[in-house]
Amino acid sequence: MKYPLFVRRAMLLATSCALLQHGGLALAAQGDEAAPMVGTRPALNSLTPQPVVDALRGAASGSSSTASEATASEAQGNVAELMQMIQDTKLSELRTTYNGSYGASLFFYPREMTYYIALFQDKHFWRVIKSADAGRAEAIYSGFVQQTAQLAEVEIHRTQLQAQKAYIEDIIALSEDRAKRLQADLEVARTQQAKVNDYQRQTQTEAAALRDEKERAQAQLRQVQGEVIQLQRQTEMGLPGQK
Repeated sequence: MKYPLFVRRAMLLATSCALLQHGGLALAAQGDEAAPMVGTRPALNSLTPQPVVDALRGAASGSSSTASEATASEAQGNVAELMQMIQDTKLSELRTTYNGSYGASLFFYPREMTYYIALFQDKHFWRVIKSADAGRAEAIYSGFVQQTAQLAEVEIHRTQLQAQKAYIEDIIALSEDRAKRLQADLEVARTQQAKVNDYQRQTQTEAAALRDEKERAQAQLRQVQGEVIQLQRQTEMGLPGQK
């Protein structure tokens, strides 16, 4: 069933208003020099188009050489158009998804009821599709989102490996530091043990010498005591009570 032109325009306008109310975000105007990371969102006007060779490379997957060049040429044209409209702040950002440094965005141009679906990586637009069909635009956006997830797998895995490597290196550094401290303690213990052994040997030697001196002194004491007794007897000889 066909509706008059003004009715169709009114229906499209109502649809766009609903989309904007539920998912629309105002186009950012500030620049951002850093590459988009997981969980971050750069300003839209900081995104730049990829060189033609990169566009050709991205469009070449799964198609013939002639078809690839035509698709890349169309994509480059859409990229330039999208960039100009972003600079002129004519678009509303309906959806954006990031996976690593890859991202997909769905833009809406209310004046012409047109959607722009963009695929980008590291702040560079890679592919841009233009459509007036809301359902097709959502489907393309979903496909781009899946593509960013697949493309980011290696990048995310690399990030995880870098973190694991850094963690292991930290553990190694801590272990080496502990080993150095234990080695230092062991060296101190060995040095002190050597000193203790020397002290023990010296003490034992001195003790043995003292023991010999003690025995000689005791022998000398017994001799002196015997002499004293004899002299005492001689001194008291002939006195009463002396036997």
